[in-house]
Amino acid sequence: MRLDAFDYTLPPDRVAQEPAERRDAARLMVLDRARQAPEETVFAAIGDRLAPGDLLVLNDTRVVPARLLAVKPSGGRTEILLLDRTGKGDGEADWRCLLSPARGLRPGLRLAIAPGFDAEVLVTPRDGRGLVRLSSQNGAPEAAIRRHGRLPLPPYIHREPGDGREDLDRERYQTVYARHEGAVAAPTAGLHFTPDLLGSLRARGIELAHLTLHVGPGTFQPVRVEPIEEHRIEPERYRLPEESAAAVDACRARGGRVVAVGTTVTRVLEGCAQEGRRVRSGAGWCDLYITPGHRFRVVDALVTNFHLPRSSLLILVAAFAGRERVLDAYRSALARQFRFYSYGDAMLIL
Repeated sequence: MRLDAFDYTLPPDRVAQEPAERRDAARLMVLDRARQAPEETVFAAIGDRLAPGDLLVLNDTRVVPARLLAVKPSGGRTEILLLDRTGKGDGEADWRCLLSPARGLRPGLRLAIAPGFDAEVLVTPRDGRGLVRLSSQNGAPEAAIRRHGRLPLPPYIHREPGDGREDLDRERYQTVYARHEGAVAAPTAGLHFTPDLLGSLRARGIELAHLTLHVGPGTFQPVRVEPIEEHRIEPERYRLPEESAAAVDACRARGGRVVAVGTTVTRVLEGCAQEGRRVRSGAGWCDLYITPGHRFRVVDALVTNFHLPRSSLLILVAAFAGRERVLDAYRSALARQFRFYSYGDAMLIL
C-alpha cells in the first residue's frame, strides 16, 4: 500500500502539550466495528464498554530518565539519549545511545554530565548512534542517571528550559503500573488508568494481565518507504510471563475478549500467537510490524491514543479496524476537538 493512504492533516494546536488534569478525565472515543458512527464518553467510563470475563493486557515497562545533557571539553553541548545497556563494571556502565549533535565526537572524548558523573565516547557515532561509558564517582551509574537524567519526551511535546513542568512529566509520563525500567517512551494508551479505575474494573469481573515491552526510539521513526510493507521496526525487548499467557488462554476458554492496552501490547501478543488463538510465554526481541492484511489471532479489542500520520502505529490501528473507518474516526475526533498524541485523548476499538 502507498504511504499517503495513511496521511491526514492535524493542526499543531491539537497536539496535547500536557495531560488531562486527571488521568481518567481524558475523553474516550468508542469505535465499534459493528456500527457506523463512533461514540464519545470519558475514559473513567471505559468499564461500561467492557464485560465480565474480558481481559485487559497492560504493558508494565517503566520509562528511564534516559536524556542526559552533557558538555564537551570545548564547552559545546551534546544530548545523550540512552537506549540499551551493554555491560558494566565497578562504577561504570556501557550504553548504546543516540548523540545529538554527534559531529566532532571521537573515541576517548569525555563528556561532563554533572560533578562526578561523565560519559566517555567509545566509538565514533554513525547516523547519530554511538556507544558511551558512563562513570560515576558517587555510586552506581544507574543512580546517577535517576538523579540527573530527564524523561525523553516525544519531540512533539515542547518544553523550554525551566518551564516548570518537569515534575508533572516525571509523574504523568509513566503509567501507574510501570514496574520494569527500560523504555525510552511511555506506552501511552495506559497513561489514562488510575489505581481506582483498575480496581473498579476488577470489581466488575474484568481481569488484568501484564507483559513488558521496552519501547525504543523506533516508535518515533516515521515510515518513509513505498510500499509501506517494506518498512522495518527496530527490535525491542519484551517479556510475556507464563501467568499472563495462561490468563489469555483462560479468557479464550470462557469466551471473553482480549483487550490490548496499546499498540505495544498488540505487537507482543500477536508476535507470540500460536494455533488455536493461544499465546506462548517467553522473552526476547519483538520486531513485528503489523500492516493491513494481518490476521489478528489474539487481540479482540484495542485501547489506543490518536497517532501521528504516516506512522507505523497508525498503520497498525488501520490494520485492526480498517483504514477508511479509522481515518473517518480521526476526522470525527478533529471535528469534536479531541486532543492528539501521547498526552491526548484515547480510543477504544471493539
